[in-house]
Amino acid sequence: MATTLGFTKTAIAEIDILVAEIASNLIKHAKNGELLVKVIQGEKSAGLELLAIDHGPGMSEVASMIKDGTSTVGTLGQGLGAITRLSDFFQIYSVPSWGTILLSRKYVKKQPENKKEKVEVRYVNVPKIGESVSGDGIFHYITPDYLKVIALDGLGHGPDAHLASQKAIDEFKNCPLNNAVDIIRYLHPLLKRTRGAVAAVGIFSFEKKQWSVSGVGNIASRLSNGIITKSYMSYNGIVGLTMPSTMQETSYDHFNNQLLIMMSDGIKTQLDIQKYPNILKYDLVMLAAAIYKDLGRRTDDMSVVISRVTL
Repeated sequence: MATTLGFTKTAIAEIDILVAEIASNLIKHAKNGELLVKVIQGEKSAGLELLAIDHGPGMSEVASMIKDGTSTVGTLGQGLGAITRLSDFFQIYSVPSWGTILLSRKYVKKQPENKKEKVEVRYVNVPKIGESVSGDGIFHYITPDYLKVIALDGLGHGPDAHLASQKAIDEFKNCPLNNAVDIIRYLHPLLKRTRGAVAAVGIFSFEKKQWSVSGVGNIASRLSNGIITKSYMSYNGIVGLTMPSTMQETSYDHFNNQLLIMMSDGIKTQLDIQKYPNILKYDLVMLAAAIYKDLGRRTDDMSVVISRVTL
């Protein structure tokens, strides 16, 4: 993946060390865990995002554990320090007795440091165990007037489900409409030659300072600031196969620290953000990873996408 993106040989060697150190930490400290890898697009270039997720003992003093020479298993204690130095962006979220999530990002070209993003969209998308591709799909884009986000779950799983969700994303990119219901209806005839998908669309209007949401099928959508949560009820149906005769989009006024969270049915719906202390101070992908960690069913494709607009 790194070679395809155009990383230099030196950077690829650094990524090799990153992966080795992250995997070593999972084995030594957590005994087991997962390393999720995906291609991301930064402001100046593409890059790789590494997410290590475990159910281990967790850490109570994260800052001290990052220092070189700190170890709980008798090693040199240089792993987290090396990961920090070699990453362009690095965070750890850890809770004792719950586990740890480690985030490392590496870009082909260095990104601006600590730049506050007006629009943040982060996601986790993991195929069903045994599948090489996910039938879930996530995409967003930003215009001067709108943020548009779509979450999809191709019927079933595997390559055919993946093709259905990717076809929907390809058509979503070219859709000129600005109403969530209209976008879903626009996609419906274009997916008829696929096995179909369930979908949720969220649109944020920068002028109205308002989210508009609509969905067909079992994509769970909710707006939350960690304390107040408003859930959206999708319509029954499958885009590309059968659609409800009448639909309306639901609008929600913007409020501080508001998150739009959309989850495929591979994720259980008993979401309680308050069980993750201070997690909203971290990159939003940490919350997506925590939701996947605790609520992923592991019997289907699993995806979580979280969007936040700061005005």
